[in-house]
Amino acid sequence: MGLHEKILDRSARVGIIGLGYVGLPLAVEFAKAGYETVGIDVDDRRVNDISAGRSYIQDVPEAELKSVVEGGKLTATTDCSVLKHVDSVSVCVPTPLRKTKDPDIQYIVDATARIKENLHRGLLIVLESTTYPGTTDEILLSEFTGAGLQVGRDFYLAFSPERVDPGNPHYGTHNTPKIIGGVTPECTRLAQQLYERVVERVIPVSSTKAAEMVKLLENTFRMVNIGLVNEIAIMCDKLNLDVWEIIEAAATKPFGFMPFYPGPGLGGHCIPIDPLYLSWKLKLLNYNARFIELASEINTNMPEYVSTKVGRALNKRRKAVNGSSILVLGISYKRDISDTRESPALDIIRLLQEEGASVSYSDPGESPQLRLRGFGRRPPRV
Repeated sequence: MGLHEKILDRSARVGIIGLGYVGLPLAVEFAKAGYETVGIDVDDRRVNDISAGRSYIQDVPEAELKSVVEGGKLTATTDCSVLKHVDSVSVCVPTPLRKTKDPDIQYIVDATARIKENLHRGLLIVLESTTYPGTTDEILLSEFTGAGLQVGRDFYLAFSPERVDPGNPHYGTHNTPKIIGGVTPECTRLAQQLYERVVERVIPVSSTKAAEMVKLLENTFRMVNIGLVNEIAIMCDKLNLDVWEIIEAAATKPFGFMPFYPGPGLGGHCIPIDPLYLSWKLKLLNYNARFIELASEINTNMPEYVSTKVGRALNKRRKAVNGSSILVLGISYKRDISDTRESPALDIIRLLQEEGASVSYSDPGESPQLRLRGFGRRPPRV
């Protein structure tokens, strides 16, 4: 039986590499759709939690996870040899930046090596990790074709960017449209057929590179507009204007304007990082992505701007930052989630502590990730 038939009758076995905020929700959706699904992760704790039906991802209800695990549709392991027995594998591993702001695709490279070790005829591979345009062809395809198999005939390769918005009560994996771009038309067709079983709408594009670029456009759009409104906030401050009043009034225009709101900087894994993948790629082509670089500079400097405003506010009351007790309300990078990745609140806490302030924080979704951000002593929670 071919892959097409297995997809249609749901006998295809699905593998997911990386069981984080992208991989676990995707694995649960495949399992709910009736596919035998196996999740692969290097973290024993994640594997043990899934096996026990415990959800560690906010957007995955524990009842749903437990149901598919107890029903035998979802299993988890650290053993990549299970890839020998799957019909498709989706790669959902992290893609951080190095300190030099160069892409760190080591997790993709490692996953590619594990798949290559277990590559077999009929396997569909879909990369979902956000990366620079050309990664699927330059990294994955070059490795797999070296194994003596022909793409589009012996195995199938596509890119489908994740579109996860943690904590969004309206849009999740199932009802967020999915972009698919394959190396060949047959790769696109089979990937589209598979994902259409778990996602309400799938949109095919012309190539893997086009699909990779779609994701970077989406997040660059947000990064640049947030950078713009953050600069507008600084301008309004200097002009003694209320930026919130200005935005609220501008948002009444029924066309040609979309409201964005200022904040203390960018957080999360995507928006502060993904556009810099594109900027890095263009530098290799001797082009400077000026909007991206400028927006990144403005957003990166917002914690410093906020801490300076705190100092000025204290100074007006004849107080110094040094020795003052300061309460930070909220440490996650967005409201109603417990994720502190790249949260500007952590930078603000650090800057205030460096000035001698005694900083406390209050956040109902406290995360242990604070310990991972270089704090010698965790600020007291109130």
